[in-house]
Amino acid sequence: MAGAIIENMSTKKLCIVGGILLIFQVIAFLVGGLIAPGPTTAVSYMSVKCVDSKKVHHKSKWFMPWGPNHCDKIRDFDEAPPRQIEANDIVFAVHVPLPSMEMSPWFQFMLFILQLDIAFKLNNQIKENAEVSLDVSLAYRDDLFTEWTEMTHERVPRKLKCTFTSPKIPEHEGRYYECDVLPFMEIGTVAHKYYLFNIRLPVNEKKKINVGIGEIKDIRLVGIHQNGGFTKVWFAMKTFLTPSIFIIMVWYWRRITMMTRPPVLLEKVIFALGISMTFINLPVEWFSIGFDWTWMLLFGDIRQGIFYAMLLSFWIIFCGEHMMDQNERNRISGYWKQVGPIAVGSFCLFIFDMCERGVQLTNPFYSIWTTDIGTELAMAFIIVAGICLCLYFLFLCFMVFQVFRNISGKQSSLPAMSKVRRLHYEGLIFRFKFLMLVTLACAAMTIIFFIVSQVTEGHWKWGGITVQVNSAFFTGIYGMWNLYVFALMFLYAPSHKNYGDDSSNEPRREIPFFLISPDNSRVLQGLSGDLGIHSAEELQLTTTITHVDGPTEVYKLTRKEAQE
Repeated sequence: MAGAIIENMSTKKLCIVGGILLIFQVIAFLVGGLIAPGPTTAVSYMSVKCVDSKKVHHKSKWFMPWGPNHCDKIRDFDEAPPRQIEANDIVFAVHVPLPSMEMSPWFQFMLFILQLDIAFKLNNQIKENAEVSLDVSLAYRDDLFTEWTEMTHERVPRKLKCTFTSPKIPEHEGRYYECDVLPFMEIGTVAHKYYLFNIRLPVNEKKKINVGIGEIKDIRLVGIHQNGGFTKVWFAMKTFLTPSIFIIMVWYWRRITMMTRPPVLLEKVIFALGISMTFINLPVEWFSIGFDWTWMLLFGDIRQGIFYAMLLSFWIIFCGEHMMDQNERNRISGYWKQVGPIAVGSFCLFIFDMCERGVQLTNPFYSIWTTDIGTELAMAFIIVAGICLCLYFLFLCFMVFQVFRNISGKQSSLPAMSKVRRLHYEGLIFRFKFLMLVTLACAAMTIIFFIVSQVTEGHWKWGGITVQVNSAFFTGIYGMWNLYVFALMFLYAPSHKNYGDDSSNEPRREIPFFLISPDNSRVLQGLSGDLGIHSAEELQLTTTITHVDGPTEVYKLTRKEAQE
């Protein structure tokens, strides 16, 4: 019995399989580019300046910017002094969404960024390292007539980073500072139809609260949410791909367990990669349509992290198991130097995500970047993860170079074989190189499409056809890695074909490919005599260890005789 399907499949069949996968890949890109709308939508909201004229401020009172019960409001701060309105009497109200619209669970998440319009005044300039303190209340309701229900109430500090490009002279008073946008809020679910922000800027000169922040004229919010149409397409892809990967995974492991030997490391890693892909495919997002699950964003990050860590580990082990002169094979401990950086980097990114989105489960206005300590901590985690990623790719490039050099050196042994057997092993080496090139192509496509999606406007127009580039990037790359994992489990599953003359009842023994070299000629002679092989024609060679007949001579040769 021979090895994996990729070793026994003819070039014609391999091209057919590749063509079918390529068709599915094109479909994945077209689904996002032609059917789905853009992944996200950004909506700008201008706050309305409501007046809380009572001497005792009731924070339980909600101020509506418009509608039948709209608040008492002013259009400009110049109206405040004649009406004896102080800064603490102003409430900036923002209703989400805009009038005559409503939010939907299909939007999946809400991300808001804050922009302050600050005018320059000689007697009220922005001080260095100025910090604005916002008193924010968030409420929700599901129709236009019920009372608002408070969702959260937090004090939100944000550091101002503003510049004034003109000379600071009296003639330039009233011009606006150029300020960086500030992170404001993120919620991992959109469970209600209407949301209301009430934002106050409390001033306390004794405690230096909101002092030296300039003259704030307006507060703008930009809300970003996922498009409902894109969500439906995304859910449909997940629902279709989940059973596809699960079925091929069960089929793959069934063929492994039918063998008389235990699974080898490469087979276990491919199976683990299939499990991680199935885990990320599970369309649990369907439940977010009916349940208020704010942890879905964090859960999605964890699933992606597990898959990428497993994918990076697979590439290392895949190269190591095909390094023919390496004696320490089929043991995960032999790859601790290469897998270690993956574990450390993944752990750092997990801690960073827990410090950001983990805290946001209880405080949606929290951001680790708003404090000096939080920024330094976040940068430390990201830098460590980046260093680990660089070390990993150095190890990976070195191992890929070694494998290709090793295979090229062993090709000198091929001329001594018969024509049929030589063609078989030339094809095997070609398919290994082909799979390595496909891996590099998948990684390159991911990077290229990411760059294109960032530098383009989000869509291309060809005549009357509009192609959503960003949507095509998400669906195409997601489909590509699913097809990649599918192809791995299919091509590296044990084959049912036999090589050589199967009429003999004698059990066939296999000699690893790395032993066939001039340096191992004496070892080969002894092994040939022990196994009853008298010619090169009878040598069964392989570069993988996937044999149904059990770990008979292969494991002995790779660990005992080879070392001797």
